[in-house]
Amino acid sequence: MVNKEHLYQYNNKQRWKVLLFLFAACIAAASLFYTNHLVKSLSRSERTKAEVWAMSTKSIISMPDVDDEFISFVYAVRDSLSTPAIITDSAHNIIFWRDLDETKTNVKNQTDSAHRGLQYDPVYFQKQLEAMQENHDPISLHLETGEEWLVYYRDSDALRQLRIFPYVQLSLIAIFLIIAYTVFNSIKKSEQNLVWVGMAKEAAHQLGTPISSLMGWLELVRTKYEAQDDSILNEMERDVKRLEIVADRFSKIGSIPSLTSHVVYPVIQDYINYFKVRTSEKIQFELTGDQSLEAKINIQLFDWIIENLLKNAVNAIESEGKITVNIIDNIAKEEIFIDISDTGKGIPKSNFDTIFQPGFTTRKRGWGLGLSLTKRMVEYHQGHIFVKESEIGKGTTFRIILKSNLKYEPTEV
Repeated sequence: MVNKEHLYQYNNKQRWKVLLFLFAACIAAASLFYTNHLVKSLSRSERTKAEVWAMSTKSIISMPDVDDEFISFVYAVRDSLSTPAIITDSAHNIIFWRDLDETKTNVKNQTDSAHRGLQYDPVYFQKQLEAMQENHDPISLHLETGEEWLVYYRDSDALRQLRIFPYVQLSLIAIFLIIAYTVFNSIKKSEQNLVWVGMAKEAAHQLGTPISSLMGWLELVRTKYEAQDDSILNEMERDVKRLEIVADRFSKIGSIPSLTSHVVYPVIQDYINYFKVRTSEKIQFELTGDQSLEAKINIQLFDWIIENLLKNAVNAIESEGKITVNIIDNIAKEEIFIDISDTGKGIPKSNFDTIFQPGFTTRKRGWGLGLSLTKRMVEYHQGHIFVKESEIGKGTTFRIILKSNLKYEPTEV
């Protein structure tokens, strides 16, 4: 049965992440929409400026007999409009320009303030003209002489900066949030790890005394009843020793256990021999594959990995079935494959990655930490674990990949 409470908590956590992402997306969309609205308004304003500048230039050219006061007014209006622009004739020969890079010009005969008669850098002005032609449609001016002038202009620097500002702003906010999330998440995980390490070490310490007492009581029973070779007492002793191993595991959490080279087959076989007599007789166990492959492992942690996977396999088998462990040599990549298969109820494909996340469980009782911890211990061995294949109603195969020859750099468990 599915643990509805844990599943609800997990789904609720995922739902909050989606909602926060959608909220952030709405903020970004609103910012871009408003900025785009401002850009369009300023763009219309700049086109109006370009039109006024074009008309004032036309007025200066076409009305030479107007009194000086009016001409001065027209010049004042025109020169107050700071929009980069170029006027060409119908053949696209440059006649006038304004607000371009003056260092690209070579003043030869400046006959008026509109720069008539200037010699200019042709490459620079040709590039500017092409950019303006791509930027906006030209403004057409028809002179009294019958000529047609075309006024090209481009966006001001302020407008161009405004276009990219929201993207820069959102990028900086995103970078800040990512860094902040990473830092706070790291702090949170560090605090959680300290709590778990403390609880694990305390549990190991608390288990130490009753385990020692149980060993003593077993020896007393053997001596009193002269049952040195009693099979029941021997199995009890194996269980007590197993408790010692479990306590030792918890005492080493947060430290860096050593990895040594071991043949994998007998290590797995020893645990299967211990485990199968403590499960239902309707479940069969089979260990196959290469019996000579070696890998650098920590026996206690590796046993824990196999234990978790075998327990999951047993839980997946509702009544009777079979669990197979197959050890394969991947010579090409110097790897060892350990496939653990069961004939249980299977896992939906959508949960292949989710099942390794802390808190996810489909059991009625459970914390959802088994496979998460298993994945962490496999990674400690510089290996990988994943669901190789699974089919609902037919079973599941987990694959562990270990390096057979690798220089390890252990980290904390």
